[in-house]
Amino acid sequence: MGSTQEQFTVADAIVKELVKAGVETAYGIVSIHNMPIYDAILREGSIDLVCARGESGAVNMADGHARSTGKLGVAITSTGTGAGNAAGSLVEAWSAGVPLLHITGEVSSEQIGTGRGYIHECKNQLQMMEGACKKAFQLKVPEQATGFIRKAIKEAFQAPSGPISVEIPIDYQSAIIPDTLIYDEAAFGQSAQGEFNVPEAVVKTIKEAKRPVLWVGNGAILSGASEQIKRLAEMTGAPVITSQSAKGIIPEDHPQCIGHFGAYPETKQFMANADLLISVGVRFRSNETSGWSVEVPENHITIDADYLAVSRNYDAKYGLVGDIKIVVESLASQIEGSDYMKPSGEYSEEVQQLRETLRATLRETLGPYENILDSMRNRLNEDTIFVRDVTIPANVWGSRLFEIYKPRHSIHASGGGIGQALPTGIGAQKANPDKRIVVLAGDGGFMVNIGELATAVQENLPMIILVFDDSGYGVLRNIQDAAYGRQIGVDLVSPDFVQLAHSMGIESSRVGSTDAFDKALEKATESDEMTMIVIDMEAVGPMAKPFGGPPGVASSFKPKKIK
Repeated sequence: MGSTQEQFTVADAIVKELVKAGVETAYGIVSIHNMPIYDAILREGSIDLVCARGESGAVNMADGHARSTGKLGVAITSTGTGAGNAAGSLVEAWSAGVPLLHITGEVSSEQIGTGRGYIHECKNQLQMMEGACKKAFQLKVPEQATGFIRKAIKEAFQAPSGPISVEIPIDYQSAIIPDTLIYDEAAFGQSAQGEFNVPEAVVKTIKEAKRPVLWVGNGAILSGASEQIKRLAEMTGAPVITSQSAKGIIPEDHPQCIGHFGAYPETKQFMANADLLISVGVRFRSNETSGWSVEVPENHITIDADYLAVSRNYDAKYGLVGDIKIVVESLASQIEGSDYMKPSGEYSEEVQQLRETLRATLRETLGPYENILDSMRNRLNEDTIFVRDVTIPANVWGSRLFEIYKPRHSIHASGGGIGQALPTGIGAQKANPDKRIVVLAGDGGFMVNIGELATAVQENLPMIILVFDDSGYGVLRNIQDAAYGRQIGVDLVSPDFVQLAHSMGIESSRVGSTDAFDKALEKATESDEMTMIVIDMEAVGPMAKPFGGPPGVASSFKPKKIK
């Protein structure tokens, strides 16, 4: 649809820059304080607009779109309450370093900060958004709209990448401005290329190591460094520990892939005997290091795109800062061009033994859920994108034993908030129509954004949704039991999820055994329609060992004196 408006406005400038940035889909809710932008999208005609049922869900959808593709995610919300509703999901995008543009309206420019009660007015909205995002900006000069949005998009991708919130006063959105043409490197599709000159001292440290370890995080995913990480690992014989966000950076059936087991006692013991750690784009979050109790060797080389990542949680002897893909590629080439000798075969055997021990030990705790895990891996193909909420199945085995073979095929809440899997999965499915999205959620988290089921139906998305129903907040139940021996606030009443799904035209069934689950999943994978499978966890039975929360969490709640 071509434009029927002769005059160029701020809203047109915003849409033009989105198109220039390759945006094909945006997510949001229309409002009196963003309607000119919506109308500009309609008139331009090339951007598909997905109507979410809540601002929180819209940002999650944009997040899932960006994480699964590496492209810019875009969410458009209203001002005031609408912007506030988006804040929690923006915190998640910030925690995961997601390149996302949040466009929100603002009250009329002359009313900002007056407190006069202008509809949707919010005290210090920009400050609220700043607290939830990497950065937040307010358009102050309408004529600068083109450069303003382009700068925001560029800022979203610059290290450390993250969500940028921009607010556009409602009177500015329809302001007539010149259609300014700005030429820069982004406009010509150029990107940083070349090589990174790795200091000889760093290469020497790697050459002398007999027990090197690679610990890889989401920064490597963001930079597209999968092949480079695999090359460096195979060259050095180093085991690859990954953060939860970096699952799939190398295929998880690779003999050197330890995976998301960094906080486990066996891995901690292995790390205590390492003589070199090369950390790549990893934050070393508290829950992934057992409260930073993992010991790392003095010879620690950090590779990251962010200067402030160096020695953030663990002291580094050397920091290599730049495009991670280029840095790792250059490092591997310099090592390959030297007289480097790979560690002994005995070390490779130790790595393989660690990998097998970790998986076997964890499997022993699953009880009947081991069969559900195996059914999922057998029934779902390698291109499946696995989106998980914060729930016991995800924490125990979904983020560790369910193998991922490709980058950007695993998405989980980095910030630990519940309820985000469904809308995040919607964004991932919308962005990847040729792949199947599988969402794993618990009944408690699923209720947080359950209204977005309607969005998935409206968009005709072929997702498979797995709801593990234990009638409450299962993770918190177990943590409370471990900490106090009692529970409060964790038992929940939920609707009949199957009937709810049927009311929306979604194929759904409730299963109470592992055989029934396998048959239901087989049927779902053979269909190209959306399917929801509700797993009755009481009927399936308990795990062989209850999940007590991330390592070290329960002990933090016990009474103690603070010095």
